[in-house]
Amino acid sequence: MAVSKDFFEYIRYQFFDLDGMTTRSMFGGVGLFCDGKMFGVISNDVAYLKVNETNKEKYLLAGSSPLKPFPHKPTVLSYFEIPVDILEDLEELVEWAKEFLAIQKKMKLK
Repeated sequence: MAVSKDFFEYIRYQFFDLDGMTTRSMFGGVGLFCDGKMFGVISNDVAYLKVNETNKEKYLLAGSSPLKPFPHKPTVLSYFEIPVDILEDLEELVEWAKEFLAIQKKMKLK
């Protein structure tokens, strides 16, 4: 789950406009947090955003694949790769991240 310094800095720059974003090293990768809530992860120089049933289809339609932390095991986490065209569009990328954060907030309010 290694993350190169260059890719880490690139991702931090891409999320520059996401207020309250912090990062934390986790299990050889990097967790992406906003206001203390984890919304993404970087693993092996690939960035992922957290999904659930309300936004998973959007990622599948974009050709995204899930994070599989153990290649030889069927475990799939609820993080999907950020499509390249979204990753390169700063405004759209922040919107995709905010989308899950809003979903997460609504779920906690129920």
